[in-house]
Amino acid sequence: MQFSIYQESRRGARRSNQDRIAYCYSKVALLMLVADGMGGHLHGETAARIAVQFVTEAFRRKAKPALPDPPLFLRQAITGAHHAIVEHAAAGGLAEAPRTTCVACVVQDGAACWAHAGDSRLYHIRDGRILAQTKDHSRVQQLIDQGRIREEAFGAHPERNRIFSCLGSAGPPQVDLSGAVRLHAGDSLILCSDGLWSPLSSKIISSAVEKSGIMQAAPELLDEAERRAGRACDNLSVIALTWE
Repeated sequence: MQFSIYQESRRGARRSNQDRIAYCYSKVALLMLVADGMGGHLHGETAARIAVQFVTEAFRRKAKPALPDPPLFLRQAITGAHHAIVEHAAAGGLAEAPRTTCVACVVQDGAACWAHAGDSRLYHIRDGRILAQTKDHSRVQQLIDQGRIREEAFGAHPERNRIFSCLGSAGPPQVDLSGAVRLHAGDSLILCSDGLWSPLSSKIISSAVEKSGIMQAAPELLDEAERRAGRACDNLSVIALTWE
């Protein structure tokens, strides 16, 4: 495997950073993961930490060096992380389990597959075009799908923070899986929390990657998201990969 990768997480204008990110790899498989602890729930950073720890430890156990079934691994690992968060809350006597979004991607045999719950996103970019993008599990995305609001109105919508799938919720999360997607040399994968993508259009993200490459574009996108969001800036995190 040959790839370039960039990762960074920032606090933004918040008092603490509840995002957690990680990547790890074997000789033939790579895992990338972003979890955004939900600030409206107690201990959101704990939920994000448990999710990242559970999924990465599962990868290290099962990638020997290849994963037998990457999509099945993602579904089982994310669902397992959800149960680990719920069990943590029960063991600690918490009235409510902490919650987190999650987006994860495995690259193996020259192909990528990904899974997500919530509104942390993955973008697959080739030659400045977005070939694939995860669909948010959010009230605003439902309204966009129904044609009731335009995508450009997302940032100002009063229900923009309503998420209907996450880890740590009372019921099992909805985990959406992609199929295996063959990567071409120069393809980029961007995993990020909503603190990055919310202030920026998809076009801004894809154009920056095409113009500058991920090693320069990723920190520039973080800078631009912080500038646009100002005092309302959320935690913002990114893992960006270019396949070589």
